[in-house]
Amino acid sequence: MTSIFVDRVETLDVLGGVAERLARGDGSFLVLEAETGMGKSASLEEFRDRSEGGPCRVVLVRGTPGIGTRRPYGPFVDAVSELHVSDERGARRSWWARLMGQGAMAAAPDVLSAMVPGLGAAFAAGRSVAQAAVSTGSIPGDSLLPLQSALSLRWMEVLLEKAREGAPLLLIIDDFQRCDEASLEVLDLLLSRLEGEPLGIVLGLGTYASESGNGKVVENLLDVWQARYPQLMDRHSLPALPGWAVGELVQARLGGHVVPDGFAERLADVTGGRPVFVEQCLRLWRPGYGTEVPLPDELPAAVEDRLQRLGPQERELLTVGATMGEFFFSHTLAEVTGLPLTQVQDLLHRIQHEHGLVRERSRRDMPGWAAALHVDWFDFEHRVLQHGIRAGQSEGARLGRHARIAGALAALPRDALTSLPREVQVMIADQLRAAGPACAAQSAAAHFELARSCAVEDLAFAQAEQYCRTAIDAARQLPEQHSDRDRRLVEAIELLLSLTEVRWRGHSAQDDPSGIDALATEAEGAARRLGDRLLIARTTLLRGKTLMAVRGLRPSLDKLEEAVARARECGEGGVTTLFVALVEYGRQLPKLNLRDGLRILFEAEQLYASAPQLGETGNPVLQHARNLNEMQIGVNLYDSGRFTEALHRLEHCVDRLDSDTPQAELPIALNYLAQLHLAMGAYEEARAVLLRALEVEGDSSARSGWYAYNSALLALLVARVPERADEALQRMRDAWTQTQESSLANLVPIVRNLYVEVLLETGRDLRLAEQLARDTLVETETTAMVRSTIAAHGLRSRIHLATGDTGRAADDARRALALLEQYGEMPALRTEEVLHDAARALAAHGEGVEAADLFERAREEVLRKANGIADEQRRAHYLTAVPLNRALFRDAPSHPDTVRDQGRTGQEQE
Repeated sequence: MTSIFVDRVETLDVLGGVAERLARGDGSFLVLEAETGMGKSASLEEFRDRSEGGPCRVVLVRGTPGIGTRRPYGPFVDAVSELHVSDERGARRSWWARLMGQGAMAAAPDVLSAMVPGLGAAFAAGRSVAQAAVSTGSIPGDSLLPLQSALSLRWMEVLLEKAREGAPLLLIIDDFQRCDEASLEVLDLLLSRLEGEPLGIVLGLGTYASESGNGKVVENLLDVWQARYPQLMDRHSLPALPGWAVGELVQARLGGHVVPDGFAERLADVTGGRPVFVEQCLRLWRPGYGTEVPLPDELPAAVEDRLQRLGPQERELLTVGATMGEFFFSHTLAEVTGLPLTQVQDLLHRIQHEHGLVRERSRRDMPGWAAALHVDWFDFEHRVLQHGIRAGQSEGARLGRHARIAGALAALPRDALTSLPREVQVMIADQLRAAGPACAAQSAAAHFELARSCAVEDLAFAQAEQYCRTAIDAARQLPEQHSDRDRRLVEAIELLLSLTEVRWRGHSAQDDPSGIDALATEAEGAARRLGDRLLIARTTLLRGKTLMAVRGLRPSLDKLEEAVARARECGEGGVTTLFVALVEYGRQLPKLNLRDGLRILFEAEQLYASAPQLGETGNPVLQHARNLNEMQIGVNLYDSGRFTEALHRLEHCVDRLDSDTPQAELPIALNYLAQLHLAMGAYEEARAVLLRALEVEGDSSARSGWYAYNSALLALLVARVPERADEALQRMRDAWTQTQESSLANLVPIVRNLYVEVLLETGRDLRLAEQLARDTLVETETTAMVRSTIAAHGLRSRIHLATGDTGRAADDARRALALLEQYGEMPALRTEEVLHDAARALAAHGEGVEAADLFERAREEVLRKANGIADEQRRAHYLTAVPLNRALFRDAPSHPDTVRDQGRTGQEQE
């Protein structure tokens, strides 16, 4: 029965309006919503067909049924492929066809690399990092996040370039709730750039969206987009067919028969005008039924009526096909039922021509990944039909069929040297998952392999994360005594936490919505049950990281120290894990004990230099750890006052990282170098370094938390120029907003304290400054970030002093001093500044003797650091150019009475 299109005048007018505005140069964004069976997809196809030859290029893409939620950048691969093939001819077209024949899932990075010069190197680097991460159990998330964001940014740029190349482009994505998260990110980026571009976007959305794919994420996004782009975005709901349109369908379908009066009206009333219901009921009608034809009240009944006209073998074939999904292969049905392939093909052919229900897809309409498979492809008429048939079986029968389908898909006929396309691997994994506990072990293995390949080959980390979660759920279904259970749990949890580490945010032990620490605990327990020393060391290290995010510094340090000890027990086989553990422990320990932290960092550096398996492998994870270790030593040497050593190390690190691809670690090293320049009074050098750091991260979609930190340092530098106070405040507000959106929780109190400093420097909004300082003190009670606690007390002391509350200023000053005395030198904290600010507060409160002693200690600290500067010119500049140092040696007195006056003078100046 051929397809007939009726009505939809209003909907076609709405779509036509989008195209007309686009032709005039006004891009817009439409969401077309419809209940199941209302004809949304048919309306979009009709509009595309009618638009051919019009002023706009119309490209319609959709998620592939059954596997649409698993295709990284899938709709955009399809769209760009269609545009590219239509634009190119001859050999290049053949080249493109071969590339796309890999399958959309495998081709996405290669497609983009081919279209964007220079991006291939970034992909190669990213794949290398991901491969190493999977093998070592540690992934440099702060390196991969910018790359991941860059991929989405590049897709946006390619689509805009394609739109600008010819007539305006109207991109229609049907069933976009099936899009993967990376595709949703591209959509979000496109909407932010849509205004003024020759690009329009139409998204087709079923009301069942929240129950399929990323439906819930999509619903939240729609609310965000509606609020953000109210003038750009519109929504249209597809209405039911009116009575006259149902009459047209009746006339078209039953035109050769005598149809009783009133039949069309009754049909419209019973079906509610849903096209798919109307079509199903018309297929049931036979001459002579009259108006008393038993019209079903709901679609499943209509489906059952039509199935009853089939023979047992035909019903079984369709049941197996519906169990497989919205499409199926004749070969799969033959394998599952045991019928000869030719008999299955003949039966399906007869079903199509005598009963409808299914349609055979021509080979030219099959996706590229199916080209190398020797299969016949059949689609159900509608997903509701497929769902109805699938639901008409017992649970036990369905589980068994899913298991047999998985085995049959693995045996699909193909060329001898052709491996199964990723899409088929996804289908196999889906069937194993749907087969329940009996196939849990195979499901866990299949989903973990998909996670590995998605992360390593496609750099599709969000999709890899979903596969990891499915693998974990499958492993948990296995009996505790099952030989594979613990190892499957460890490998899947380890990869999942590595992939998501970059997004962890600080939580209390009772507030861990992502469950990261519970997962790490589960993996650690599984490793211990296995008795595998290396896995124990790796999972202990992982737990140390999750504890940092969930419970703060001290519990984390205990676990990281244990991880180092566990790795030492592994001997030569654990050198890699030992190095990574030493670096992680050494990076965190200075937050509590600067000297011991440096000792651990130096040990890691010595291990890297002495162990051939570390330095000669070219492993990007180990190189990443080496880079972090080197720059951490540099900044901690600066924190210790060893400026010349720090400068040499940081400049060397920056020079080396400057030639890396991607440059994800460079903003961190530049941040540390800028801090050193600021401390030494080299303000122009600091400004140049910070601007370079901001330039490296480029577009906002690829920015990390370090972009916010560098922006905050630049804001502080600008704030020291009185006439640029407004600029400084705006920069600082932007930096604070970016920090709050960042996943790097350890940077939050640092940037918040910088915000307070900028407010103090400009003399603006001291009430906000006090609130920010209070927030840091509350937060660090949990995180144990002592350096930020000391800094916040010092800043609040200055705020109180500026408002004339000397008593509270002195109280905060004493708290800062007590912590400094307890912990000694701290990273990202200038000891002389703490002493100086405390002296001023105490002096203003009338405690001149103690203040004089503090001023003297501050001077001694400055002189100690000055002695660490080998270059005489730099040393002199440090002593005279840094405002604090200048105040200490030129302005700060040593006699108690004069100190008391100095405190009052400082208060007045504030």
